[in-house]
Amino acid sequence: MSTPAVSAREAEVLTLLGEHLSNAEIAARLFISVRTVESHVSSLLRKLELPDRRALSRRAGERRSLTAPALPAPLTAFVGRTRERAELAAALRAHRQVTAVGPGGVGKTRLALAVAADLGGEFADGVWFVDLVPVTDPARVGAAVAAALGVGEQPGRGIDEAAAAALEDRRALLVLDNCEQVREGVAPFVERLLAACPRLRVLLTSRARLTVPFERVFPVPPLSRDGGGSDAVALFLERAAAVGLSPDPAQQERVVALCDRLGGMALAIELAAARLPSLGLDGLTAGLSDQLRVLSGGSRADDRHRSVRAVLDWSHELLAPEDRALLRRVSVFVVPFTADAAAEVAGFAPLERARVAEGLARLAEQSLLVVTPAGDGTRYQALETIRQYGGHRLDEAGERDGVRSRHTAWCLAAATALGEDEGPDWRARFDAVADDLRSALAWAATRPEHRAGARRLALSLAGLAFTRTLLGEAQERYEQAAGLTGDEAGTAGGARERAEALRQAAAVAGCRRLGDDMLRLLRAAAEAARAAGDTAGAGRDLAAAATVAYRFSSTFARVPPRDEVTALLTRARELSGADPEAEAAVELAVAAVVTDAFGSVQGDTDNTVSETVEQAGLAVRLARRTGDPVAESAALDALSGARSWDGDPFGAASAARQRLDVLASAPPGPAAAHELMDALAMAAGTAVGTGRLPEARRWGRRLAEHPLLAEVGHHATSWLLVADAFAGHGEEVLTGGARFLDAWERSGRPRSFSLGPAAAAVAAVHGLRGDHDARSSWLAVVGRAGNAPEHRHGYGAVLDAVVLLHEGDTDAALERVAPEPEEVWKWVSWVWLHWYVAVRAEAAVLAGHPAARARIDAARGTVAGNPVVTAQVDRAEALLTGDLPRLLAAGAALEAAGSPYQAARTLLLAGGTHPAAGRSALAGLGLGPGAGPVG
Repeated sequence: MSTPAVSAREAEVLTLLGEHLSNAEIAARLFISVRTVESHVSSLLRKLELPDRRALSRRAGERRSLTAPALPAPLTAFVGRTRERAELAAALRAHRQVTAVGPGGVGKTRLALAVAADLGGEFADGVWFVDLVPVTDPARVGAAVAAALGVGEQPGRGIDEAAAAALEDRRALLVLDNCEQVREGVAPFVERLLAACPRLRVLLTSRARLTVPFERVFPVPPLSRDGGGSDAVALFLERAAAVGLSPDPAQQERVVALCDRLGGMALAIELAAARLPSLGLDGLTAGLSDQLRVLSGGSRADDRHRSVRAVLDWSHELLAPEDRALLRRVSVFVVPFTADAAAEVAGFAPLERARVAEGLARLAEQSLLVVTPAGDGTRYQALETIRQYGGHRLDEAGERDGVRSRHTAWCLAAATALGEDEGPDWRARFDAVADDLRSALAWAATRPEHRAGARRLALSLAGLAFTRTLLGEAQERYEQAAGLTGDEAGTAGGARERAEALRQAAAVAGCRRLGDDMLRLLRAAAEAARAAGDTAGAGRDLAAAATVAYRFSSTFARVPPRDEVTALLTRARELSGADPEAEAAVELAVAAVVTDAFGSVQGDTDNTVSETVEQAGLAVRLARRTGDPVAESAALDALSGARSWDGDPFGAASAARQRLDVLASAPPGPAAAHELMDALAMAAGTAVGTGRLPEARRWGRRLAEHPLLAEVGHHATSWLLVADAFAGHGEEVLTGGARFLDAWERSGRPRSFSLGPAAAAVAAVHGLRGDHDARSSWLAVVGRAGNAPEHRHGYGAVLDAVVLLHEGDTDAALERVAPEPEEVWKWVSWVWLHWYVAVRAEAAVLAGHPAARARIDAARGTVAGNPVVTAQVDRAEALLTGDLPRLLAAGAALEAAGSPYQAARTLLLAGGTHPAAGRSALAGLGLGPGAGPVG
């Protein structure tokens, strides 16, 4: 049954739920009562069949971000099929997956489009149409669906999972057209999709069924041929009228006979009708009768196939020789192509290049090609049945290898041009040729004589896919290029190329947060380098693998144990020799593995902090000598971590900022992109730690806007949420929190050192707003997204204490930060140390703790140079001594330092006439009023 309609007022409520407003806030915004809002929320839950308020909020965000496009609009009217339309629609209402099965040319696609249009109103989230003709690799079915949905993959998850995540809560219809050539990819993908998306229906068209248990098969019959009122005759007459000639009514019996001979096959009838103006009904009957007589015999199903083949054979024979050559040669294109592209591929004897455009026009006039307007001019495309027919003719003419070679050369040139020009229309230009590049690569990769070209095309496509943010494909193509070294892999040159392709694949895996793949690929690169005689390169790769295992340990499904990584480091030392780049890589690995500069999951060292700082500094100096910005940035990351362990947040922040300066000169590519994303996160985090909140927000915003993080809002917005929360920008945190939560849930709810603080920041803002239910929900997210000890003793303690102080519960705040910093050093030493000691001092003052003075004095020695926290400590001392002018001066300093929340809170604490201004300022930030003056 269809989804009940959502009223205009309910739609307004749903939109505001998407902004995470409370019922009271929605009531105030819409000038209605809270009880009315509650009624609308209950109605929405019932109509949209959602379990709770959070699901409604997510649905509101989805409605804004993912809208089904219009279905493809055929150029000609749909004729007949009244019974089949009703029966197929009924099948889709009754079953979650239906396959419309029939021979090529029977009209499966047109029927599917008609039924999809009929049912569109029954699917609240729309109908999505995906043509699988361009897909030549069964493994890319999910990628084609994701592209149609407009979603990309998420680090740590494949593109198939991203497609399923985009549809999991939707009441939608997905139409997959022309599935036959990739059935082995369609079946498992659809099975996973249906399991993950309980409200989704899937309609397939195929020449053969999937043969899976969940499939409901709907055989598509030929058009009815029972007399002058049949669908077949109606189609012939409609198409004949479209080309300017309608048969005389007296010839109706001959039209009936002709349609009967064509087996009621829609494509055959349309092709015949296109010839009516030039041949007349007599010519059509005579020509088709001969063809059908030659091809008669066999089963009924074969007759149906043969009737289309007969019309195509007949149409083919009527073409001039050069047009026949053109038809078969352009069959190698899998997506719409331009006349220039056709000239490059098909323009050789007996066809002149200059005559190709004219030939395309003639083929279009005969309905053998479809003309498709495009932004860059006219494009042409053959229907799949005709394209396959052209392929058969290409084989018969013995031209397959020659034309495919020319097509591959054209694809290489197109890929090269895309790599050299990134204009504003680059994405559209890539999308227009990508499937042809993939098709050419699939063909060339299977032919030894074309392996070199295939390798070049794989490398080009890898780089283009990376630029297009198709990271999974980029990694796949780099690995494919490595495998295509073929016999050359045994030579030094081939092995070096293989090693370089594997390094690029490892860098892409890093962008995807796939630590296991990074380690695997770097080890494979080391083996290829060793085979090439490049022992230093092999040592560098093994050292990089060891570093990755510790530096990015949170991205591994299986965290490499210490013994395994130490063995990699030992082997790297043996192979590196005196090579400067290898030596720098080894010393960075020592900083990571031996002295644990990155604080990894498996780190358990007994060295001193000073030794860690010294080792990281050595790694920086050696990396700088190599002139490699990416290597220097990685070493600076180790130094930043080491300085944070040493209780030097300013030194950590300085090293993090240096990384961004260094990377400004790095050539673009996967390694630089991976390093930059990490550098932005570290710069934002360390800026929060030193109270440089405007700077932290600037770096956090750059990270949130990074194109490779478009599909991963949780990683993209994590540090921006933290910075905004510490500053007090409540509305921005709530908006960013919605993106964070949606992306985090769609990514499988991963854990990461940055995700827990981000979720805790959103929880804190809800606490500052007085929304305890929302805060509890977000604290549950913290428990699943972050590290429990770090939340208990580090960022969680700081943010919880801030909320408790805001509410006036000073004793609870004092208890939350009771441990001395040295007792929880592992959890506060990086970003949270300054904030921790400041909130301890303030809680002690407000609670009247006897150690308040000692805590203030201790905090001053730690936070000097941090503009926000220094002002907080000043405020605490002013409260302790009752110095109102100093208190107000601290508030002004907080405002100047980019912390409007703490500035407004200072006014609340000042008493007298100041709290009213403080409450007004808090309201402007989207926060609650907080406690009144204390003491």
